[in-house]
Amino acid sequence: MKLYEKAPTPNSLRVSLFIAEKGIEIPRVDVDIRGGENVTDEFKAKSPNGKIPLLELDDETTICESVAICRYIDAAFPTNHHLFGEDALAIGQVEMWNRIVEFQGLYAAFQAFRNITGIYKDRERCVEAWGKESKQRLEEFLPELEKRLTTSPYVAGDKFSVADITAYVLCGFMKNLDLHLDESLPALLAWHRKISERPAFIEASTK
Repeated sequence: MKLYEKAPTPNSLRVSLFIAEKGIEIPRVDVDIRGGENVTDEFKAKSPNGKIPLLELDDETTICESVAICRYIDAAFPTNHHLFGEDALAIGQVEMWNRIVEFQGLYAAFQAFRNITGIYKDRERCVEAWGKESKQRLEEFLPELEKRLTTSPYVAGDKFSVADITAYVLCGFMKNLDLHLDESLPALLAWHRKISERPAFIEASTK
């Protein structure tokens, strides 16, 4: 088994944090996405969407999409650390909040960054106006996340979950849009400081 990734990218970080929380090791293969390695025929033969991260199993079966990879790892390496929830209600809550943070936060941040900077204009259409709109949507979402964390210790409830990993990745990535956590979002800031001190997060940040 090996994981194709580019360590600094948000979705690669999401998988790396999940793996660290599960306490397992998976060999990594660095992919040069700036150079377009991920859009070569060779790589796209492995990855249906031509994106990283990509998990390749020993029999050469591959899984792309970061949450899909996390779900596979969660099922393949079962532990008592239930990052997708441990009962029916928790599973539903984790899924709900993970999707909220992903679609209203992380996806908006991606769209803003890619369309405003034009970083991949050699391979995709970039619309600056859509980038600016996406950034505004992200700015409008952050108070909603702040509100949630004033009533809950973690994003999806009383226990740490994959939804916290997604939110943490969002908070780190949005600095690329000149958006930063500060005292205007005290609950979110306190949550971020707490999450940053988790051993798995410290471990992942050193790799």
